Amino acid sequence: MSLETYFNVHLVSDSTGETLNAVMRAACAQFDHVAPLEHNYYLIRSKRQLERVLKEIESAPGVVFYTITNEELRTYLENYCRAISCPTLPVIDSAVDVLSRYLGLKSAHKVAGQHHLDAEYFARMESINFALQHDDGQNTLTLRNADVVLVGVSRTSKTPTCVYLGNRGVKAANIPIVPGVELPEEILSDNAPLVVGLKITPDRLVQIRKHRLLSLQEQHETVYADEDAVKNELVHANRLFVRMKWPTIDVSRRSVEETAAAILNIIQESRR
Repeated sequence: MSLETYFNVHLVSDSTGETLNAVMRAACAQFDHVAPLEHNYYLIRSKRQLERVLKEIESAPGVVFYTITNEELRTYLENYCRAISCPTLPVIDSAVDVLSRYLGLKSAHKVAGQHHLDAEYFARMESINFALQHDDGQNTLTLRNADVVLVGVSRTSKTPTCVYLGNRGVKAANIPIVPGVELPEEILSDNAPLVVGLKITPDRLVQIRKHRLLSLQEQHETVYADEDAVKNELVHANRLFVRMKWPTIDVSRRSVEETAAAILNIIQESRR
């Protein structure tokens, strides 16, 4: 096996650093056998704070990703890093520049602009709360308020997908398919919200469930991860999806982000 390549990466932000983390991890995912050593510096909004950060960077040289809107602080950071031969990357500058040219407008240079407390922000928080309140079959009486309801057997990533969708402003609920348990009438009636079935291959589901049992230190035999029981469970679920004519997504080899993206496409299509 190839050895891991370790390197320092410094994330400097005048906000919470969420954007930096997402960009850095997406970039590192494009390289095999690399392991970034993260150094995080958030809410850096004064020269005094930045000076302490620069000393840390000098003691552990590496790549510097930053989102800082204050021009004086940006210049100070870039000049210092240039002097100690540490490359810097202002991660949202390119996107802002493209929008500025296209719109013919200048950037407002807002600190933490992505967290501006506007109607969209509060709608997103409401959607996340909706996902938590309607997780795993809870509060079925208000399911009709959902933008989408995810239905699937246990361990098909229903909960994390709903929370991710909530962060995108989508009110998502999820209902487990349990042998012998009836599904709520709210998703079976003619005026039901959009329902999406989550499918998975038997071998993948057995693997996931066995890992789940190991994490719980469960040593006893159980039908939860039994191959024949899992196959019967999935046959029942797939027949349900066909009978109800629900759109489906195979989550066998999808990440939560990929599943959520596919669901967003289905929502868009249904609204058309």
